[in-house]
Amino acid sequence: MTVDARVDALTDVAGLRVGHATRTGDGWLTGTTVVLAPEGGAVAAVDVRGGGPGTKETDALDPRNVVRKVEAVVLTGGSAYGLDAASGVMAWLEERGRGIRVGADPAHVVPVVPAACVFDLGRGGDFRARPDAATGRAAVEAAAASEPGAPVPEGCVGAGTGAVAGAVKGGVGSASAVLGSGITVAALVVANAAGSVVDPETGVLYGELFQGRVQYPEAGVHEAARRRLAETAARSAPPPLNTTLAVVATDADLSKAQAQKLAGTAHDGIARAVRPVHLLNDGDTVFALATGERALDAVNPLALNEILAAGADVVTRAIVRAVRAAEPVDGPGGAWPSYGELYASH
Repeated sequence: MTVDARVDALTDVAGLRVGHATRTGDGWLTGTTVVLAPEGGAVAAVDVRGGGPGTKETDALDPRNVVRKVEAVVLTGGSAYGLDAASGVMAWLEERGRGIRVGADPAHVVPVVPAACVFDLGRGGDFRARPDAATGRAAVEAAAASEPGAPVPEGCVGAGTGAVAGAVKGGVGSASAVLGSGITVAALVVANAAGSVVDPETGVLYGELFQGRVQYPEAGVHEAARRRLAETAARSAPPPLNTTLAVVATDADLSKAQAQKLAGTAHDGIARAVRPVHLLNDGDTVFALATGERALDAVNPLALNEILAAGADVVTRAIVRAVRAAEPVDGPGGAWPSYGELYASH
C-alpha cells in the first residue's frame, strides 16, 4: 500500500467534495463540515461505538433498510443542537432535485442526509453559539464550489473549529491511500476526544506509534509541555461529552453490508490514536461511503480485507494530521494549547 501523492485527503476518492463553514469570535468557536457525494449519491453505512452519540438518519443506513445511497454526510459542532445544520443541506439538495425520488414529479425527492455532532458548546464563550441550517447550507455550498480533487483544509475549521482532543486542541484531518489494486481509500476525521491523543510519558502522539520508529521529544521539551497543560487545565473544564467523527470512503464497488464493515473496522484507527476510546462520554461515529467506480476483485478473498485495513490506517493518520494542524485557543470559553505549540521543536 502506498500513500496517494495527489492531495492525501478524502477528495482523492473521485467525486467526493468537502466544504467547511467556520464561525469564530464574538462567543463563537464552532462550525460544520459537509462531505458531498457525486450526483446520484454513494453507498453509505455507519458504525456508532461511543456511549453518548448525537446523530441523525443513521437508522436509514442499516443494510436491512431501503436507503442505499446518500448525497451528503454532515459532521457538525453544537452537540445535538448543531444537527439542525443537516436541514440546510437537505434544502440545498432538494432545490437541485437530489435525493430519493418519491413521486412522478422529478422535484419530488427526499434527500437522506446522515449527520453526527461533536460537543463544543460554550468553548467560544457563548453556550448558544452553535451551527444551524444556515451553517449547513454554507458548508454544502463550499463543497459544491470546490474543485474536484481539491486539498481539504485541516485544523480548526468546520466541525473541528471548537474540537478538543484530551487536553490539547483538536480539529479536522484527512488522509488517503492507494492499494496495489488501484483502489483508493481515504478518511476525514474530526478529532474531539475525551481520551488523550498524547502519550503522557513521552509526549509522542499515539497515532504515530503504529507507523514504526518515531522521534521522541526531548525530556526538557516534554516536561515544559506537561507544566503548560497543567496550567491551562485549571482554566478549562474537562471535556464532558466529546466525540471523534470520521467519514471513511473508497471508490470500490461495495454493498451496504460491506460498507458497514468498513465503518466498523475504521474504528480501530481511532483506537490506535486515542486512549481511552469509545467511552460513555464519547459519541464516536464512523460513516462509510463507496462510490462504486472500481470493481472489487471477487476472485481474491482478501480484496475486501485490504480495503478494511487501509480504512483503519487512514483514520489514524487523519487524526494525527488533525492534531498537528490545530492551532491553540485561549479565550473566554477556555484555553487549549496545540500540540505544535507545545512540541514546537519536535
